[in-house]
Amino acid sequence: MLIGEFSPSIDAKGRLHFPAKLREDLGERFIVTKGLDNCLFVYSPEGWAELEAKIKALPMSRSRMLQRFFFAGAVEVEPDRQGRILIPANLREYAGLDREVMVIGASVRAEIWDAARYHAVNDAVSAQDVAQAMDELGF
Repeated sequence: MLIGEFSPSIDAKGRLHFPAKLREDLGERFIVTKGLDNCLFVYSPEGWAELEAKIKALPMSRSRMLQRFFFAGAVEVEPDRQGRILIPANLREYAGLDREVMVIGASVRAEIWDAARYHAVNDAVSAQDVAQAMDELGF
């Protein structure tokens, strides 16, 4: 399970030191793609295969948009000896990544966020929002 918050930075070449704890759970190679809320999603090969299978199971009328969104800009990355991954320019631009970022574990995937956007999104979630969601889950 992917959990935790980490605040590495991206260097001028677009390299991000990916947290060791998350690398352990994702494996030697993993997939980075556009995510929701203008962040990047990071999947293990197994998680990526599961996402792909679910999207492929949809009728073409519903899946084509998802296929384009998730697969067209996706890249497979392998951390270097220092644990860095290269985030391509198109993905950095999509997520608004400049220098300060947040990498979080989100259960079945990791997410890479611009730090300011991550904090703004989280600050907008109220205790009442969480309580309502927990009620819907039966907690």
